[in-house]
Amino acid sequence: MTSVYLFGVRHHGPGSARAVMHALDQVRPTIVLVESPAETTAAFKWVGAGLQPPVALLGYVVDQPHRAVFAPLATFSPEWQAISWANRNVVPVEAIDLPLAISLATHPRDDAELVLGGAPVDPIGALAAAAGEPDAERWWEDVIEHRGNEYRENGQENGQEYGQENGQENGWRATDSRGVDAFAAVAEAMAAVRAGTVPSLSESRREAHMRRCIRAAVKAGHVRVAVVCGAWHVPALDVGRFPAAADAATLRGLVKVKVAVSWVPWTHARLASASGYGAGVQSPGWYDHVFQYSGADGVARFFVRAAHVLRAADMQASPDHLIAATRMADALATMRGRPQPGLSEVLDAAETVMGGLAMVRRRLVVGDAIGSVPDGAPQVPLARDLAIRQRAMRLKPAAGEQLVEVDLRNANGLRRSHLLHQLNAIGVPWGTLEEGRGSSGTFRETWRLNWSPEWSVRIVEFAGYGTTVEVAATNRLVERAGHASGIVEVAAALDLALLASVPEAVAPIVRVLSDRAATDPDIAELMSALGPLAHAQRYGDVRSTDRSSVAAVFDGIVVRVLAGLVNACASLDDDAAAAMVERISETQQAFALIDHPSRRRAFPEVLEQLAEGGGHGLVQGRAARVLHDTGRWAALLVEKRLGRALSGGTPPAVGAAFVEGFVAGSGTVLMHDADLLAVVDRWLSSLPPQAFEQVIPLLRRTFGGFEAAERRQIGRLVAGEHREVPALVGDDFDVDRLLAATATVRHIYGLAPT
Repeated sequence: MTSVYLFGVRHHGPGSARAVMHALDQVRPTIVLVESPAETTAAFKWVGAGLQPPVALLGYVVDQPHRAVFAPLATFSPEWQAISWANRNVVPVEAIDLPLAISLATHPRDDAELVLGGAPVDPIGALAAAAGEPDAERWWEDVIEHRGNEYRENGQENGQEYGQENGQENGWRATDSRGVDAFAAVAEAMAAVRAGTVPSLSESRREAHMRRCIRAAVKAGHVRVAVVCGAWHVPALDVGRFPAAADAATLRGLVKVKVAVSWVPWTHARLASASGYGAGVQSPGWYDHVFQYSGADGVARFFVRAAHVLRAADMQASPDHLIAATRMADALATMRGRPQPGLSEVLDAAETVMGGLAMVRRRLVVGDAIGSVPDGAPQVPLARDLAIRQRAMRLKPAAGEQLVEVDLRNANGLRRSHLLHQLNAIGVPWGTLEEGRGSSGTFRETWRLNWSPEWSVRIVEFAGYGTTVEVAATNRLVERAGHASGIVEVAAALDLALLASVPEAVAPIVRVLSDRAATDPDIAELMSALGPLAHAQRYGDVRSTDRSSVAAVFDGIVVRVLAGLVNACASLDDDAAAAMVERISETQQAFALIDHPSRRRAFPEVLEQLAEGGGHGLVQGRAARVLHDTGRWAALLVEKRLGRALSGGTPPAVGAAFVEGFVAGSGTVLMHDADLLAVVDRWLSSLPPQAFEQVIPLLRRTFGGFEAAERRQIGRLVAGEHREVPALVGDDFDVDRLLAATATVRHIYGLAPT
């Protein structure tokens, strides 16, 4: 005689998980069947053998890895507990859901929602509404999830046998002598909700396949077959009601694709329904707690954990607070007619007595747990290499953001930096380099890390680029350079290759860069490439990587830029001139970064042609500003050129553009050069009313970009409050100490001693 036990559960339900554990202990099945894609059976052996939940089974199409699906599991998932029970008791466990080879081959439109009267079905919502409870989550907690303590405390045998014994085609029968059977109640309720519904084609195929697997287990001679599945499917898995021939016809001739399955780490945050996961729950952290602890003891323990969170944030949480919160939660449950305090009562009590509700929600209600996968578990080689390197560098993925300081002078710090840059090269931005700190020109980096489980799919997608992160980054960067639309993208790929320490990518990218530089007619584009290339050359010593191969390409681009810059600036509209101003500043910074010879002679000569020429006023002004900042033009010469630009013979709009190009972005030069400020002031005061109206919007835009303190100081100077600006340094400084400090700074930046 064979008995089939159908245990209908809610995915990720702690009460359902405890009920399954109890039921399996009672019926002692000879095989356990679990609702999971059929290909995942082989991966079940790792449950209880090194996997740390939450984790997920990742199934994907081998030649199209972006076509993938996750099947997350947590400690409180009934399926996880069923598989764990089977592995502990050396009982066969198999996955019986429709194979991924079929489900990933079908068009998404086949996965239409179930409908009832033309509206989508929410089974739990429908049952809650029938019970007069508008909050489906709360109703399910009261009826199912918070009943778990009964299995521990009152000794009831609450298992449910849904029997199709040999020779019988009856429905379900209860095995509990007291008639307390959550599984039977849920099955009966789901049968009522399913009445009149029409399942989608995908749903019909899934249930047909599950029935086929149940029949196969019975045919194999198993006398007690336990099936753990979503409660919705229970009424459809009575194999006596559905002919085997009809199921075979439903599954016949389906298209298949080649798929693979691996384990990936998951997080409680990604289990939350707010994240968009279809079978998620609102509060995975709370459910994990409910699974571990139940009843009044569980509520008290939750407040203890909340106290730890609040104290870590320097907030008050005394023993009196914990006692008062526990009592208030019990009182609220009684007032609201709930069997015991649920999440709403616990949070209301925590907010009233302890405060810090937002922090408690984030840390304990949603949760910050992240799982892990052992080396031997099914993974693509690229993912395995990443996991090994993460452990070796003590850089473990974590849910939520974390700041990591990396010292590039330290061997492990340098390895960490290389790994994070390599992942960015692949397209997995686990770490983001903070702006303004930790730039590659220093010995320290500040990374903001935030791991997302979806990047596991990206790792699989790029697995074809190599079996290690370094090889994949190398091939990805070379490909990116080859397909780049402009020389700037190629230069950026080269810079990243050097930062990531993938030397095999440098030579191919340099060849691409050299070819592009030789044929690219766009001078502005070439100027934009100088910054990344200078950056790549400058910091070789900091990162222990060779950048000598970049110098020749940089010099070749410089020659073309200097030869064509004047002509490129001859006829520019306002937008193009504004862009060229930025290019000129970037070029000057690139020359200064590596102390290029062109900075001292060739580039200033070109800038003088621009400053004295008849091009756009913005370009003329910026050229004059660079000549002033570098000391090429003395103050008297700068004042003379500025005065000519602001003379009566120059159209006011051209003069205003010159001023904007000269002082845009910083008012410091006007604050500390009274003569230049006087020239601008005299020119502005001399404008006739019509010209003033034409110019003032342009100047307002220019001065509006200054810092507030700079504007105030300039205003005071113009108003005549104090004409004398204190010198930046006095005349009493110690020359020897100044030279020693200068030598130290030059040594830090790798510059030759003076």
